[in-house]
Formats: sequence, C-alpha cells, structure tokens
Amino acid sequence: MNKLFASALLVFCLSSSGRSQNYFSTLQTGSANRTDSTIVFTSPRKENPAPAATPEEQNNAWGVDVMLSGNGFGLGAFYRHEYSRDLSGTISFAITDSKDDAEVEYVDWYGQTYVPNKINRFLMMPLYFGTQYRLFADDITDTFRPYVNAGVGPTLILSSPYEREYFNALHYARAHYTAGGYVGFGAYFGSEKSSLMGVNFRYYYIPVAGGIDSMLDPSRGTITKKNDFGGFFITINIGSIY
Repeated sequence: MNKLFASALLVFCLSSSGRSQNYFSTLQTGSANRTDSTIVFTSPRKENPAPAATPEEQNNAWGVDVMLSGNGFGLGAFYRHEYSRDLSGTISFAITDSKDDAEVEYVDWYGQTYVPNKINRFLMMPLYFGTQYRLFADDITDTFRPYVNAGVGPTLILSSPYEREYFNALHYARAHYTAGGYVGFGAYFGSEKSSLMGVNFRYYYIPVAGGIDSMLDPSRGTITKKNDFGGFFITINIGSIY
C-alpha cells in the first residue's frame, strides 16, 4: 500500500513539473513574438537651423554728372560711398567752360558766333572731395531722398587764346591752379537698388589770386581780369549702385 502511494505521488510530481515548464515556455515565446506598439514622434525642426541669407549691402555708387550753368555746359564723373543711412562721402571730377560776366555773344552773317574783345577762353577742371547728409529719412518715402552737400578741393583752369580755333588754341593753353569748394542741396529719385538718378543745385566758389586776362576794354585800353570762376550750377546725376 505504501509502495503504491509512493508511486502515485512520484507520477504526480513529474506531471506537474512538465506542465510548469510548458507554461513558462509559452510565456517566453509569446513575449518574444509580441511587437512593440510604441510610436515615437520626432520634431520637424532642426536643432540648429541655418541662418537666413541676407541681401548684400550696396554702399557704393558711381556715375556721370551733366552740369548746366550760365557760364556753359560741363560733364563730370562721381563716386559715392555710404558710411551710414544718412551720411555719405563723395569724389567728383568735372570739365566745364567758364565765361566772363562781361561777355556778349554775337552771330555773324555766316551763322558763326563771336565775342568782341575777348582775350582768352577758359576750361575749368575741379576735383572735389565732399560729403552728403540725407534729410528727413524717417519722414519721407525712400523714392524721394533729399540731402544737403558740400565739397572742397583743387581746381585746374586752362586759359587759351580766343583768336585761335578752339582745338588749335589748346596747344597754346596755360595752366592755372587754385582751390575752391561748393555747397548745395538736391535729391535722388526712384528706388535705390541698382540705378541712381537725381538732381543737385550747387554754388561754386573758385577764386584765382591776381586773376587771369579775360576781356579787353577798348575805351580805356585796359585788360579785364577774371578772378572768380565760381557760380551757380544745376547738376543732373545718373549712376549705378553696387
């Protein structure tokens, strides 16, 4: 009886051990086959985004000046550099005629002009270093940019004999050197992106010590000297910005 009971107990234990192994094996297999359902979201923004490109600043401009005055017609060139929104520096060079205030021009029967008693022609070449200051930048639209300006520098004046033909007289020209300056005001028009257009009103002061022979006074038999080559000029600016 005892042997029979011991045999039954041994069979039960072995059977229970087998079932436990199968249960734990099933749990491990299920755990291995189960798929992770966690969803990971990533930020669409980069951690270190590249800075946005900024347009290149255009602080320089150059162009031509068309000069008109009571003394004659002239052409020039200019360079401008902006130090700030309001302040700019300029360099300008021009070639222009200059006449005596006493000149009276006549036209002969053949359509040619002449000035009685004139001794010399004058050709003026100023090289000036100047500054511009913009006005009302916060109050007026950028399509109209008024400013005031001034400049100083050396001036070359060529005097050539009037009795000779214009270009032939240049071979006999004499050079005179002096210093001068100007003050003025003006404005630029339009969008300042690639082109520049404006007008400038200037008064030049160009004295010459001792003067230069200009006109003959036949009634007195004396020679009138021109000692002031300045005057009022209207300058039209046409240029390019870079």
